[in-house]
Amino acid sequence: MLSARNRMRRSLEFDATVKYGIRTVQPDVIVHVRRSRERDECEGPHVGLIIAKPVGTAVERHRVARRLRHVTRLLLKDLHPCDQVVIRALPSSRHVSSAWLEQQVRRGLRRALDLAGSDR
Repeated sequence: MLSARNRMRRSLEFDATVKYGIRTVQPDVIVHVRRSRERDECEGPHVGLIIAKPVGTAVERHRVARRLRHVTRLLLKDLHPCDQVVIRALPSSRHVSSAWLEQQVRRGLRRALDLAGSDR
C-alpha cells in the first residue's frame, strides 16, 4: 500500500503529469513522469494509477491496482521528492506477473528520467 503522502489525489496533478510529463510506453503499462518546478509541492514523490475499464472486470482491475501499488512502493526511494508519476495499466497487464510489471515500470521510469535529463 502506498502511504497517503505519496498518493496522487487531485485530478489537476494527474492531468498535468499526463499532459506535460515525459511518457514512456511499455508492453503492459504507460509511465508518465513529471518533476514539479514548484518547491513548495516537494513533500515527497507522488504516484497515481490509472486502471480503466478495458483492463477487465472490477476484480481484475483491483488486482492490477494492488500489484502496481506494491511495485511503486518499492520504487519510491529511487524518485526525487518533486517527481510526479502516473502509471496507466494497459489491458494486457492483467495477464502478466508482478515481477514482469515491476520490470516494466522500472524500465519506463528509467527511460523517462533519462529523457528528462535527470541527474541520476
